Amino acid sequence: MGNKTRKSAGFDEWRSSRTVVACGLMMLALFCQAAAQSESTSLEIYLPRETMIDNETPTLGEVSIIRGEETLVAKAGAIALGRFSVPGQELIIDRSTVLSRLACSEIPASKVTLIGAQTIRIKQRHQVIKGSQFVKTALLFLKKNPPYDSICEFNPLRVPKEVVVPWARAGKDIKLSPCLVKTGVRGRAKIRVVVLSVGKEIGVRDVSFRLKYRCRRVVTRVDIKRGAVIAPDNVRVEKISSNYPEPANWTVPFGLVAKRQLRPNTVIRPNMVGPVEPQLLLRRNQNVVIRLEGLGLLVTAIGKTMQDGRVGKYIRVRNVDSQRIILARVNEDGSVEPAF
Repeated sequence: MGNKTRKSAGFDEWRSSRTVVACGLMMLALFCQAAAQSESTSLEIYLPRETMIDNETPTLGEVSIIRGEETLVAKAGAIALGRFSVPGQELIIDRSTVLSRLACSEIPASKVTLIGAQTIRIKQRHQVIKGSQFVKTALLFLKKNPPYDSICEFNPLRVPKEVVVPWARAGKDIKLSPCLVKTGVRGRAKIRVVVLSVGKEIGVRDVSFRLKYRCRRVVTRVDIKRGAVIAPDNVRVEKISSNYPEPANWTVPFGLVAKRQLRPNTVIRPNMVGPVEPQLLLRRNQNVVIRLEGLGLLVTAIGKTMQDGRVGKYIRVRNVDSQRIILARVNEDGSVEPAF
């Protein structure tokens, strides 16, 4: 009786321990299954401290490393994180923003594990066209297409700001197209340089220049008295650069006379010289022949001059017979001709 009782108790104990092992194995299997299921439905996202992209709209897949179930990785990778509004801009994305964007795409934070940096600094690749490059392009164009042939210097007034072109638009097709812009300001030239990409305008800069012109001037060699004739022996012609172009009708004033005394090394201005005065033929109160000729007729009369007269000049003459005062032109032969 005692042996039967001990056998029965041992059997129950063995059955109980077997049940415990079975339950333990079942729980372990369920845990492994849950862990495997949990691993297959979760994401691990590595966030770098800084990254650079080509596009204007960064996505989570471009700026991070995502591991997990393939479909979920693709869904998370397509999530947009913002947009670059101006070239050279930086976007700062923190972990809370990433989780918020994931939640909006129906990926809860409970399924996401973030590792790496706390924030991502996102930059956009770009090409910089420096201001000096615009000046160089404008200068080459201006030298090939000068508004005046006498220009000898082109001095840029300032260097324009650089133009930042996003990498998505930049490339071998970037071209700088210069053209001349009218300013209405003497001694100035403005060149407009347009930045083109695939034939489209993506930027523009203006470059202004101060111009210098090749000019001539006449300088006295010696002391020139009033009334003296300007000649090669008393003046010299010098070449200079000027802020203004030389007048189209400029000539060396040889043959003209000085209107006043000119000291040595004086730059002769137009108002300092003039033509040689005609010869004085008539004196005041001198008798003169008044001639009127036309249509084959010649009419003469005697007159008296009321002022001195030079060839080609007009003077007042009194008709001796009629006492009438007329305006007459002095001829080379000493006669006068009425002006009507």
